Order: sequence, then structure tokens, then C-alpha cells
Amino acid sequence: MATAEASGNRLILNIEEQLLAEKERMRESLLKYTRQACDMLPPLDKPRVLDIGCGSGAPTLELAGLTHGKVTGIDIDRAALELLREKIKKAELTDRVDALYCSAADIEFPDESFDLIWSEGCIHIVGFERGLREWKRLLKPGGYMVLHDESIGLEEKLVQIPACGYKLLGYFELDKDVWWTEYFSPVERFIDKIRSEYAGDNQSLDILKKEQTEIDNFGKYPERYCSVFFVLRRD
Repeated sequence: MATAEASGNRLILNIEEQLLAEKERMRESLLKYTRQACDMLPPLDKPRVLDIGCGSGAPTLELAGLTHGKVTGIDIDRAALELLREKIKKAELTDRVDALYCSAADIEFPDESFDLIWSEGCIHIVGFERGLREWKRLLKPGGYMVLHDESIGLEEKLVQIPACGYKLLGYFELDKDVWWTEYFSPVERFIDKIRSEYAGDNQSLDILKKEQTEIDNFGKYPERYCSVFFVLRRD
């Protein structure tokens, strides 16, 4: 009995590991948009960068390479932070990249600590306007902020940016076709593959339900998944 249970746990863990690896690969495939946003910034001389909501750190490590500066990633997902720390060691970047446990709603760095704030898919947690106002103190005068957020309420956000003391340098949108082609469709193919390999093993396949629900929601409400990169400068 114990052996069967242990075997089942290994199967579940194996699926979790495969799913994590697949999502990491999908996330890395989207780094071209991180690079596109970074290209909209002026040249920065080894800046101090804060990556808010860094997760497992695909953009964090990319920013270290793009800026040649010191990057601090913060998040409240301890498992993702541990994965990022492993990546930092493997990339031999411990002298330039940190991964810290910290909430986006309660950042305690001193004022004007950073030349660049970067945040992909996190500002909605605190609210767009609140994030602009509260995170501003962390930027040096003339510092830059790049935000990747949902496109819902875009017109209002474009008004809030100057009202909160920033100049909009530019923005670009990722529409539903981008998200389907480059993320959800590959994840769905992976789920179909796992279902075929583990057919009949309902306990193991239960782990895929959350991912399938998100794919189903995308099919019903694709406009909710459209997103925007904003490139700002603190006035």
C-alpha cells in the first residue's frame, strides 16, 4: 500500500515537474517582448533594477544581461524564488542578481534606490494607479519604469500615467492571437500529451485541471488576456 502510494506521488511530482518545465519554456519564449520594451529605453549605465513580481525570474535574468546592471527580484512565491536562486547560481550571477521575499504592496527599500523598475503581470495586484504612485518613490529622479499589465482600461491608464508624475515614452500591445499562439496553444498541446501518457490515472491528471480551466477561460473571454507594455520615465 505504501509502495503504491509512493509510486503515485512520484507520478504526480513528475507531471508537476513537466508542467513547470513547459511553462518555463513558454515564459522564456515571450522574452522577446521584454527585449522589445527594453529597446525603448535610452542607454543605461549599469543601472540598479528592481523587478517587482519576478516569479521564477525569466525577465530578471534577461534584464541582468540586457542592462549589465544589478537586478533585485522580489516576490512572495517562495518556491519560485528558490527556483530563481538556483538559476542565479547556475548563471554565475550571484554578484549582480538577488531574489528576495517581498510583497509588491509593501516594498521597504529606501527612496530613490533604483534607476529602473520593471514589473510584468504584477501591478494589477495593487492596482495600476496605486502602483504608479507608491512605487514612484523608489525611482531616482528621471528614472524609468516598465510595466506589463492587462489592456483592460487602457484609455484610463494612459490618463493616469501623466497624472501620477510620469512621461509615457511608448507602449505596445500583445493581442489575443499572440497569447493563444505563443502561450495557451502550446500549453494545451502539452496537456493533451500528458493526458495520453497517463490515461486513466485520474489522481495524477487532476493536477492539470487548473491549467485546463485557464485555457477554457481564455476561449470564453480572450479579450481579458490582452496585455500592454508601458515604458515610462519619472518626471
